[in-house]
Amino acid sequence: MNTVLISPRRWGKTSLVQKACRLAQSDKLKVVYIDIFSCRSDRDFYDAFASAILKQTSSKLDEWLEHAKLFLSRISPKISLGTDPMTDFSISLEMNPKSNEIDEILQLPEKIAQKKGCNIVVCIDEFQQIADYPEKGVEALLRSYIQFLPNVNFIFAGSKQHVMQEMFLSAKRPFYQSTQTLSIDRIERDVYYDFAAKFFASQRREFPRATFDAIYDRFDGHTWYIQSILNRLYGYSAPIDEKLVTYAVAEIVAESTYAYENLLNAYPSGSVRLLKAIASERCVKEILSGDFISQHKLKAASSVNSAIKKLVGNELVYRTE
Repeated sequence: MNTVLISPRRWGKTSLVQKACRLAQSDKLKVVYIDIFSCRSDRDFYDAFASAILKQTSSKLDEWLEHAKLFLSRISPKISLGTDPMTDFSISLEMNPKSNEIDEILQLPEKIAQKKGCNIVVCIDEFQQIADYPEKGVEALLRSYIQFLPNVNFIFAGSKQHVMQEMFLSAKRPFYQSTQTLSIDRIERDVYYDFAAKFFASQRREFPRATFDAIYDRFDGHTWYIQSILNRLYGYSAPIDEKLVTYAVAEIVAESTYAYENLLNAYPSGSVRLLKAIASERCVKEILSGDFISQHKLKAASSVNSAIKKLVGNELVYRTE
């Protein structure tokens, strides 16, 4: 089944997908990973798609050239060679995305799968980017091809939860009910502690469970923040306790102050006040309630409603159950 993975940013989704790709590779199953975060148009996407399919399903340059010649007859490839021309090469495609060229590109994985006698899984990371392309109809076009590729399946992964949910769960969008949807939750507390404690044990250092639980609770199980703290603690030589954790957090914040200041400067003062109010309560059940607004000296409910939409849209704030 085609699958969509949804999780907040810095949750570990990309690492999970990449590891699954490595473990799943075999002669009978080729897994292609594409990160389209930097693609800003449909042309960028088709270029990245074809290049990744060709390179990651070919073991050497000769095979890549053969597939390009067989299956992309209307497109001129550009190849840059590295130190070992047989394995170290980069690819770009000279193309004008007309319908016949797009047809060749989107059917490329199926044709290669048939020729090699294998199945192919294409993992497209940051898939929500295609919703922002200036060209219209990219979602519908992809959907129309994907359903007719019997030897190819897709994993669509995205970190903008509200965009991904709209793309795949809204009856108005082309991908509606076309995939199995999985939301990635927090790493379980016990599993995470066992994983981390092994690293400290290798240093012959004790990692108290109570200290880990305090870190896990403070950052609400968010992988990136916990991982950052654990990495700092691993690098220190002092005994691990709450005091050392406080020092590690302060060090990371100090290093990131300039970035945080620039981030907040991009928002009006009302949005910053709202962000601080939410942070002080950790989780707010009724964001438009009079008690919450008056307690934190916020503006009218209409202003809060406008601000929260932007904060959620830019993923500085998340909605939870």
